[in-house]
Amino acid sequence: MSTVATLVGLIQMVLQILIWIIVIQVVLSWLIAFNIINSQSPFVRSMLNGIERLLEPLLRPIRRILPDLGGLDFSPMVLILLLIAIQRLLPAILIDTGLL
Repeated sequence: MSTVATLVGLIQMVLQILIWIIVIQVVLSWLIAFNIINSQSPFVRSMLNGIERLLEPLLRPIRRILPDLGGLDFSPMVLILLLIAIQRLLPAILIDTGLL
């Protein structure tokens, strides 16, 4: 297996992990919104803080572009769609250029 193929596989794996982290953040925000879990718990608070610090630099530019929809935040969905597009397009672009 070539080095480029290994690198593409690693990038795709990191993107998939990032997608799962976004899904976890969305589910946690729903659980907090419906008072199923307590956001005052130190474990929950530290978990949310860590996830927000990781994802906020990725979500902020999308939130600036999207219109304000009140209480609805579609930026995680847009980010997931962008990450999936990158996952799918990266190998195709490398195959077209002859690197894979």
